[in-house]
Amino acid sequence: MPPRFLLALTPLLFTPLAHAIDCANATDQGTMNQCAAQQYKAADKELNALYQQITTRLKDNPEAKKLLVGAQRSWIGFRDAECKFSASGVAGGSVYPLIYSSCTTELTKARVEAFRTYLKCQEGDLSCPVPGT
Repeated sequence: MPPRFLLALTPLLFTPLAHAIDCANATDQGTMNQCAAQQYKAADKELNALYQQITTRLKDNPEAKKLLVGAQRSWIGFRDAECKFSASGVAGGSVYPLIYSSCTTELTKARVEAFRTYLKCQEGDLSCPVPGT
């Protein structure tokens, strides 16, 4: 009896794979919330990759690396607090995840741009904390 039961469930195992989220045409709140979360996840992934590049460049300067880690931790605290405040007007509502994720995405994209700027530092630029390549 267990094998037939498992065979009956097999189509259910593959159902989520067949339904990709169409963020360009999202019309319900749940889908919009999922899409906003995906956008944040993509921005955060890019931020983490750039952070790793910067820490690699700072390998010979432990003090600067320590300052970067502290700045990043403070920035994450700011981002989270700012977005909780920004979305507080809809707290408890179904749109809250969308508003919160949109905020974290925008702030993360701004941080990505700051990191990109650090990675463009030219050798000898004393105003830039990340050594050029």
